[in-house]
Parts: sequence; structure tokens; C-alpha cells
Amino acid sequence: MPNGYNGKILHVDLTKGKLEIEEPKESFYRKYLGGSAMGMYYILREMPKGADPLGPDNVLTLMAGVATGAPISGQSRLNANAKSPISGGIGDSQSGGFFPAELKFAGFDGIVVKGKSPKPVYLAIVDGKPELRDAAHLMGKLTGEVDDILHKEVDPKAEILQHGPAADKGVLYSTLVSMSTRHNGRTGMGLVMASKNLKAVVVRGTKRVEMADSKAVAALNKIGPKAIPENGDMDGLAKHGTAVVVLFNNTIGTLPTRNYNEGQFEGCEPISGEKMSETILKERDTCYACVVKCKRVVEIKDGPYKVDPKYGGPEYETLGTFGSYCGVDDLAAVSLANQICNEYAVDTIACGATIAFAMECFEKGIITTKETGGLELKFGNAEAMLAALNQIVRGEGALGSILGQGSERAAKIWGKGADECIITVKGAESPAHMPQAKRSLALIYAVNPFGADHQSSEHDPYYEDGVGDFNLNRLKQIGLGAPQPAYSLTEEKVRFAYETEVFYSMLDSAELCQFVYGPTWTLYDGEQTAEMLRAVTGWDITLDDLMAVGRRRLNLFRTFNAREGLGRKDDKLPKKFFKPLVGTGPTTGFALTHEEVDSAIDAYYKLAGFTANGAPTRAGLKNLDIEWAADYLPA
Repeated sequence: MPNGYNGKILHVDLTKGKLEIEEPKESFYRKYLGGSAMGMYYILREMPKGADPLGPDNVLTLMAGVATGAPISGQSRLNANAKSPISGGIGDSQSGGFFPAELKFAGFDGIVVKGKSPKPVYLAIVDGKPELRDAAHLMGKLTGEVDDILHKEVDPKAEILQHGPAADKGVLYSTLVSMSTRHNGRTGMGLVMASKNLKAVVVRGTKRVEMADSKAVAALNKIGPKAIPENGDMDGLAKHGTAVVVLFNNTIGTLPTRNYNEGQFEGCEPISGEKMSETILKERDTCYACVVKCKRVVEIKDGPYKVDPKYGGPEYETLGTFGSYCGVDDLAAVSLANQICNEYAVDTIACGATIAFAMECFEKGIITTKETGGLELKFGNAEAMLAALNQIVRGEGALGSILGQGSERAAKIWGKGADECIITVKGAESPAHMPQAKRSLALIYAVNPFGADHQSSEHDPYYEDGVGDFNLNRLKQIGLGAPQPAYSLTEEKVRFAYETEVFYSMLDSAELCQFVYGPTWTLYDGEQTAEMLRAVTGWDITLDDLMAVGRRRLNLFRTFNAREGLGRKDDKLPKKFFKPLVGTGPTTGFALTHEEVDSAIDAYYKLAGFTANGAPTRAGLKNLDIEWAADYLPA
């Protein structure tokens, strides 16, 4: 038996109702580790060029990693990949919770789904036995209701990954969600699953992960609880969740406010992580075997905005997009928005940012109450924000239908300069980390294969003057040791962006949490990441080997995008990022320039070994031992 992984991939052909089990060789797992690198192996080979993202030819992969289910923090992660209905390029998304570990316990390392079922079905996997079952009775129900039904129907301890009712209404940025709180969001994976008439995947298993050196894993695991109180970043994350950075980002002028026009929000304190902990926090939740417990569970019993703890609590990004983006400082209203997104399974970043975009359009007179159905969709109007959200997730009215397709498509419908208000890259709304100040993020937002993303590289403050020895010594493990001036986008900053992107790319293949394993502030550094994977698998694997996996994933992504016609023309930022920020704070007046961004993209392509159009080369793919992928590059 292999250590760490099961050696089994389940192939599901929904058109034929056929289930097959593949048993790849050990070398396959060692080359890709799992996650999106492994998923891309199947997507490139089995999806025809030009496939409709919402057609039966699209291939959806759900992949764990070689260490998923091991008894150590940060390993219970799942990657979803398919052609994105948002960008037409690759879609990529990670989630945590307990589903990933339970998939491994159920006997499989991943699932490859293609075709379309003639009727709604769900996939149940119980102790290694997969089965397609009728799902007609689940359609139209909220995610929590589906969880309750399937727990009774399959097993009370089963874990469930599902698309929600918003996907059935065609909401473009629909997600996959487990535990009604953990999302594979951002790239429309929920809509892809819905298009296949696959309602859910239910897993339950009793098989535990075999490890090569369980004592070494246990020794590493003991480091976590001791390290948290000694690490300010981790201690804050544990105490207040990701919401701990609301006040910090506001202080440094990087809290996107009123649709990214400003970097400071006067109402930041009422929506901060600290305020959440003081007032509505019910408990801290966690993922399988993780000691960090960064997930929030909130409850509000009184007032106009009641919130059920079943649907968790808002993360930083949600507090940003439904809070500061919309100029809303009501924590209860934002928490209810989070609950609605969890009930209907939509991405909070895309949804909140799309509403903020509509608010700016309303403020500028691009749209009026005629387009909003009477809503006074102004910044700061919490009731209007929630009304728009409900219309989106339920597919109600003209406003809900338009905003359900995201801000970029809405801008094309409304015209009148609405494109000046969008913050999208490859169709994806930008998250709550501002590239005008964190300038290496400007590069990553532009070149990232699936659009603007804050979890695809490390952030600038960790490689700028004044960074401490703790973080700098960690960065030296991947060859970075020359911090740069604040707000710069030098060639060294480009190298920082690329090398940390490669590291994060590896994490999304090994399926390890970026809050636990990382190149800077996390519980475990790069060398400890390699040590953990050696202990689980028994492979003599080094940090350099892991970085090679990260490069493979990025090259496979870019190969797919090049095949589908994406290139340099798509690696661009929205107009808004090149306009000076207004308001108050240290970043007032900040703006990107086209010259610095274009120069950084050129340097990035050269560093990555890509062509001038951003595509991999056959030689580059060969050097990474994935020359087979060159057959999918455009001629």
C-alpha cells in the first residue's frame, strides 16, 4: 500500500452513468502531488479545445493531495478545476473543512467528472464504493437543508460537497460548498457542476491514511500549538480569524472602500475581527486535525438581521466586499449577507464586489431606480445591499439577473462608462488587497491564469524594507534575500512575486493550507513542508522538488489558457487601478502606471520561461518533465 494516498482516482461519466476506478502509478503522484497539478493532467487530455464551459465536454476535477487526511494541521484541502464560465480559461479553486479528509477515508484521492446526466443525480462514495443516486428531491433547497437530508439518507457522519440553488438560477459565480461554509469559489465551479446535473458528492469512509513515519508527523504536529502564541500573525488569525486584518489594512491604506475608490473606511472598526469577537462570535471552527481554528461561527438572535450559526461567519474578504466596498459598517448586515451567500452557494468576493460596482454606477447616474427596480442602491445602504443580494441569488428581476452575471458583463449591458467602475481581471472581481500599494500583487492579479487572486503569491510587506529576520530567513529558503523599498515594483519584486507564486502553486497541488504552510509567516516554513511530506509519503523529496511541482502547475495552466486563446491580451488590469485613490490615508493619490505593469509582465514572462504572448515553450515543458503537454500548445 502507498503511504499518504490511496492510489485510486474515480472517473465519472455522467452521460453514460458509468463509474470507473483508475490506479495510477506511484510516479504519477510524485510528479503532481495532487490538487490542480493532477487535475490539469486529466483536463488537458480529456477536454477538447473550445469546449463549452457549461456543456458536457467540460471536465471537472476534484482532487485531494498526497498528505490529505494525515493527523496534522493544514492538510484537509480540496481543489476543483474545470474550464471557467467566467473567463473561458482555466478555473481553479480550493476549499478546506472535513470533506477533503473524508474523501481520502472513503478510498479515493480524486474524482474526474465529465458528461451530463439526463436527470439530477448525486454521487455517493461509502467505504470505497461509488454510486450515482437520484437527486430530484434535493433541487431548489438551501445548502443546509440538503446537508440535513443527505446526512439522514447516507450517513450522519458523511461530508457533502454541493452546488446551491443559485447555480440552478444561472448565477455565474456560484460555488461548490461543504459544511454550508467551506467554498470552492471564485471561478464558477458551482455553475459547472450544476450544468452537469450533478447536485452533490457525498463521502464517508473509515479507512485512515497510512504514513511512512508516523512519529515524525506527530513530532511536527506538536510544533503547531507551541508556535501559535509566539507568532503574532498566527495568534491573531487564531483569535480573530482572517478578519484580524481589517484594522491593519485600514491603517496602511489598503482596505478597499466604496468600490476600490479609497483605501481607508471610516466604518472599519464596527466590522473588524476584534468587534466580531467581542459581540457576535459564538465559537471558533476548524478544519480536520487543524489547531489554528481560524473559522468564525457567529450568531445574532435579535434585531433586523438575524444570523444562524449553522452558516458560520464572515471572513475578511466578505467583510471587505459587503462592508467597506459597499460603504456598509453594519456587522449584522454583513454577517447576514455571508449567511445568504452560504445558503445559496455563491462567492462572496464576486457577489459583494458586483453589488459595490452597481452602487458606484448608481451614484454616478449610469443606472437609476429604473434599472434597480426602485432600490436606492447607494453606498452605505445596508438594506439595499441585502435586497440586491437576495435578487441575485434567487434570480429575481432584471437587476438580479444582470448582477448574477458579474460586474464585467453588467458593465457591457449598461454601457455609459460603466466599464470605468469594474475591478475585474479575466472576468473575476478583485479581492480586498489593493495592488496600488501592494504592487507585486498588481503583477500577480494580471498574470494569474484564473484572474485576480490574493492567495496566489505572498504579499509585498513581507519583502519590503523593515521585514523581520523571521520572515526573511524563511524567504531565503527559496532564494529571496533582498527586501525592496515600499510600494516598488522592481525586477527583484517581480522575482519575489514569481517565486512565491511558485510556492503557493505547489501548495495548491500538494493541497496544503496557505495559512499553515508557507514561505513567510505561517506555522511551518518551506523546509518543514518538505519534511512533513517526506514523513507522510516516505519519498526523499526536497523543497526544490516541491517548487518544481509548483512550476508544473503554472505551466499546465498557461498551456490550457494558450490552447483556449488566452494570452498577453488577457493579462491586463482594470482602468480603475490606474486612477489615483481618493479619500484619506497614506495611499491617497496612489495609482499604478501602465509602463511599470507592462515592464513587470515582460520580466515575469522572461523569468518563467514563457513566450512574449505568455505561453509555455516545448523546451520549458520538457525541462519540467511534462513534455506531453506541448501537444496542447497552439501551433
